[in-house]
Amino acid sequence: MTSVHRQSTHVPGERAGGTAQEILSTIPPSQIAVIVRPVAGRMITEIVKEIRAGVPAYGAPRDDELTQVLVSSVERAVRRLIDGKDKPRTDGRTNEDWFRRIGRMEFYAGRSMDSMQTAVRIGTRVAWRHLWRAGAAAGVPSSTFNTLADALFHYSDELSSAAIAGHTEAQARANGTAERIRQRLVRMILADPPISPQAITDLAEDAGWTVPDAVALVAVEQRPGQRALHASSFGPDVLVDPDRTEPCLVLAEPDRHLGDLRRKLRGGLAAVGPRVSLSQAVKSLECAHKALDLGRRGVLPSSGVIDCAEHLPTLAMYADEFILAQLTERAFRPFAGLTSRQRTRLSETLRAWLDAGGSVSDVAARLDVHPQTVRYRMNQITNLLGGSLDNPDERFLLDMALRAVQVRGVDIRP
Repeated sequence: MTSVHRQSTHVPGERAGGTAQEILSTIPPSQIAVIVRPVAGRMITEIVKEIRAGVPAYGAPRDDELTQVLVSSVERAVRRLIDGKDKPRTDGRTNEDWFRRIGRMEFYAGRSMDSMQTAVRIGTRVAWRHLWRAGAAAGVPSSTFNTLADALFHYSDELSSAAIAGHTEAQARANGTAERIRQRLVRMILADPPISPQAITDLAEDAGWTVPDAVALVAVEQRPGQRALHASSFGPDVLVDPDRTEPCLVLAEPDRHLGDLRRKLRGGLAAVGPRVSLSQAVKSLECAHKALDLGRRGVLPSSGVIDCAEHLPTLAMYADEFILAQLTERAFRPFAGLTSRQRTRLSETLRAWLDAGGSVSDVAARLDVHPQTVRYRMNQITNLLGGSLDNPDERFLLDMALRAVQVRGVDIRP
């Protein structure tokens, strides 16, 4: 869906929670009828036309079976949007059942899911163009457009996910051995003690996976109700082991796949470990697991994809939390006799003073206080800490302790 046709204030990627059906149910049925019903026929015709023009795999003669399936699929998708619920059609299939069947047909026709996913994207774009025009002409409120856009994007994701699931099922039935080999390859890469590089190379050849110079391991938090990740969602260059407590992926080019991962998470949580040589893949996964733990605790972002490379200082501080606790206790021992309010005020001043390299005017501007207030507080801090601020090592430890407390958002009580 392009910004040319999508003129609401909704931002792609910032979607409401729930399924498309749940989101759609928040719009009064009368408003949906005003928007969708008058344009349904034209919308179906144009979606089919643009898919046939934009996806070579679906550009076959109009009387072939593939075209009939395409038209039926578009009609079902639009009807679901109008009905607002996924009730079985006359043949007893729900939309999810139908698109899983389409995914299986794509596999048996020898096609990847690329054509199907492109068709869904085109259909979504064309549908939004029609819905926007119809709604604008009817004077539909902008809030309804935002909600409808959320529902439409969720709906397209649901259709793609169902088709991918069907494609994966067919692939697994036709060639379950290949998936088992690729899963075994992940476990060999993460084996402790390490497996010989030659053994990994030999198995990678059987799995159709090119051994890269470096990899990044991704740990995915598996939340209740979250759809399982499928290897076919990412392509042949990504290895997936979905059977772990926290499923993991092996990526050779993380940047290329992070967009897909974010879309598939739908508010879930994953962490990408540092890019390392294959022999250090275990370390990358350990780092990703630590980031997941810190995300669940609120130290790092609690949803989306955590890139460990962007949070190395925090990960380093929390690598050994016993030592971190000892460090903070020692750093703040001189503040033990103060009240909580005094500790907070002085710690904020010290944090700003260290960040500003000792510039009183910068600290005053940052804290929005008078420079004389900064001098007074720093005199208090200097008296409490003795000569610690003159010692580079002690300043470094204070800086670490203050950062750790700042991240956790707690009092600096020793």
